[in-house]
Amino acid sequence: MAADLSLYRNIGIFAHVDAGKTTTTERILKLTGKIHRTGEVHDGAATTDFMEQEQERGITIQSAATTCFWNDHRLNIIDTPGHVDFTVEVYRSLKVLDGGVGVFCGSGGVEPQSETNWRYANESEVARLIFVNKLDRLGADFYRVVDQVRDVLAANPLVMTLPIGREDDFVGVVDVLTKKAYIWDDSGQPENYEVTDVPADMVDDVDAYHEQLIETAVEQDDDLMMAYMEGEQPSIEDVKRCIREGTRKLDFFPTFCGSAFKNKGIQLVLDAVVDYLPSPTEVDPQDLTDEEGNPTGKVATVSVDEPFRALAFKIMDDRFGALTFIRVYSGKLKKGDTILNSATGKTERIGRMVEMHANERNEIDSVQAGDIFACIGMKNVQTGHTLCSVDNPCTLEAMVFPEPVISIAVAPKDKGGSEKMGIAIGKMIAEDPSFRVETDEDSGETILKGMGELHLDIKIDILKRTYGVELVVGQPQVAYRETITQAVEDSYTHKKQSGGSGQYGKIDYRIRPGEVGSGFTFKSTVVGGNVPKEFFPAIEKGFENMMAEGPLARFPVLDVEVELYDGSYHAVDSSAIAFELAARGAYRQSMSKAGPQLIEPIMKVDVFTPEDHVGDVIGDLNRRRGMIKDQMPSSTGVRVKADVPLSEMFGYIGHLRTMTSGRGQFSMEFSHYLPCPAAVSAKVIEEAKARREAKNK
Repeated sequence: MAADLSLYRNIGIFAHVDAGKTTTTERILKLTGKIHRTGEVHDGAATTDFMEQEQERGITIQSAATTCFWNDHRLNIIDTPGHVDFTVEVYRSLKVLDGGVGVFCGSGGVEPQSETNWRYANESEVARLIFVNKLDRLGADFYRVVDQVRDVLAANPLVMTLPIGREDDFVGVVDVLTKKAYIWDDSGQPENYEVTDVPADMVDDVDAYHEQLIETAVEQDDDLMMAYMEGEQPSIEDVKRCIREGTRKLDFFPTFCGSAFKNKGIQLVLDAVVDYLPSPTEVDPQDLTDEEGNPTGKVATVSVDEPFRALAFKIMDDRFGALTFIRVYSGKLKKGDTILNSATGKTERIGRMVEMHANERNEIDSVQAGDIFACIGMKNVQTGHTLCSVDNPCTLEAMVFPEPVISIAVAPKDKGGSEKMGIAIGKMIAEDPSFRVETDEDSGETILKGMGELHLDIKIDILKRTYGVELVVGQPQVAYRETITQAVEDSYTHKKQSGGSGQYGKIDYRIRPGEVGSGFTFKSTVVGGNVPKEFFPAIEKGFENMMAEGPLARFPVLDVEVELYDGSYHAVDSSAIAFELAARGAYRQSMSKAGPQLIEPIMKVDVFTPEDHVGDVIGDLNRRRGMIKDQMPSSTGVRVKADVPLSEMFGYIGHLRTMTSGRGQFSMEFSHYLPCPAAVSAKVIEEAKARREAKNK
């Protein structure tokens, strides 16, 4: 029997590292009866942090999925990582969710990673609630965090609860809509609370916020607003309906407060998930695209009666085999059905299907629109692939993953580890699309590429512990790139005569710097048929393939525009291969004349430091060739924002901790490429040359 989709909520919990996402998820599971003993992150016992690396470091690395029930509603919850090196996990989770809960730390406020996650959620147009957590901590200030949400995230928080007491004296919350106070005792049990009247010293504040809440909500309904302006008070049901509508349209974000660790305030957040976050049918349906990723104008309507359409959003390998996490957008699927993977054109038979609860699983026989489930043993499915019915092929909007910015060379310690390492890395790439691997053709070294030092650290740790591969690890390498600074007009003729038909192709071309971020672009302005049109793709291919190695240090070339404006051909000897070889020769001939330049990845660095160490931190960033962009004081310290070259950031966390007596934190993400200073450029080119010579010996 088809379930009622209006009772489904697919939600994600996301936040900055250490804001308390995982603890919040644990409390939700306890309240909904999914677990009976609550695990703590600091003890390494949290249900959704089940990797050894997560338990040791107290951070979430993989997004974990779990299902629970609240007020007869089914909640599919994904707990996502907070650390910037794992934002790909947040991105792909948001892609398949209908709503989210953004958790902010009561004392840390809107932290660096919160901004990145918020931006992802805006791009994915995901409706959100805000939960200001850790109000029992020293320096926690709910009102300050609300202001930061407004100022830093440019979002509109709709305050739904107010805290009673501060820091150690935090005892409960006031529901602004119903004007009732919820006060917990000291037992730490979530169910031990009483509902009372608003404390006398808060009555004025609660009245002011209540009025503001009603005014903001009724703007969603013209009739209600007119009645309200004439002095008529709307019913609570009407206000809730308006809040739900405004939340769905991202006009505002209902904002709650509490302490997940002390079990205070979570019930109201769960009620709000049910009351205000959209069900799968209320979200704008996913666009369908063609094979190239261009929208077709059709959408995947969330309905059980439509053909089957689903997106594989995560692959995970564990002791039971490969798990493919799938979000169903429309239709139904039963065990034993055959479906089409539109990315590969191959069909797959559905074997075991399971509903996930962190790393435990319950076998199920069927799923339908709105469900999130995992399938065991799928063969050729990767993250972002569309799965659909064989009779109705389609492609859902694909996921785009960032390019890695850091690489290291690894080799197994013993010969036997080579095959083991190959299999393990293959599985890890399927799990994490921001993790890449390639083999250096000259040296035979395996190069791992990732989003940051922590990202690669964890990968090496997983290879060692999970797969038992001992590695020799080289120094981290920066993903430098090359570009050009001058325009060059040139001509190149490829001529080869050997018995039989020869090869001939002449091209006249211009090479010039392209727009920043444009990569490689090719255009032809040939008139009069001097070079027939059918050879243009071969010429473009010849140039494009050569862009993989620049003239300075053989790094890939970015932002170059090639214009073919003339040339000549031979009726017998000209061929696509001749013109492709002409383009390759032209590249070698002209690139060194075009003012080649080495460019380096610049990272957006966000450092939190106690106030008395700000001078040291800024001085250190300046020494690292950093450009200071902003300083934002808060009650617990100062956030310094800067753009710093990646090459200067290796091992930074150790320096920062030493400078700030262990109290500093930082996060960084790739921002853009900038030209290297001459001294740095000369050193990098010299090192690249030395590496090549060493390989050739």
